[in-house]
Amino acid sequence: MQVAHTADLTATQLAAARALVFEVFDDATEDDWEHCLGGIHAIVWEGDRMAAHGSVIQRRLIYKGRALRTGYVEGVAVRADRRRRGLGAAVMAELERVIRAAYVLGGLGASDEGIPFYLARGWQRWQGPSYRLTPEGTYRTADDDDAIFVLPVSESLDPRADLICDFRQGEPW
Repeated sequence: MQVAHTADLTATQLAAARALVFEVFDDATEDDWEHCLGGIHAIVWEGDRMAAHGSVIQRRLIYKGRALRTGYVEGVAVRADRRRRGLGAAVMAELERVIRAAYVLGGLGASDEGIPFYLARGWQRWQGPSYRLTPEGTYRTADDDDAIFVLPVSESLDPRADLICDFRQGEPW
């Protein structure tokens, strides 16, 4: 397992991570890849080939008028031929360690396929309405409601309350 900040990965390593994210998520965009950068990456290598990747970056989620320092999980991807071998769990264990040590909250937007995985790891599905902060104002993101998960660290949260994510290009959650 390699755990490193984006700044400490080589261009070749970043290119391999990007390629894996695009391979696993056929609808991935450059914005999706951009969301993976600037934080801590957990990578499983098999020889010189990347088998699994995930990253945790800092975001602010607004909860009851407070901006919470959130470790937001991005780009969790396992090569198709390496799935169901615990690699995703190993990546998440490292990312969750970082979240618990550095943030008040963990957050992520799960794919339909990933929902059972995150639930089994103790992540909680957000049940309240979700919103996106933009330069033009705050907008409802109802299409994302069922896929938002949190991992409370040092905050007690009401999962039925409103939750607002900070602004970024591309998909908000």
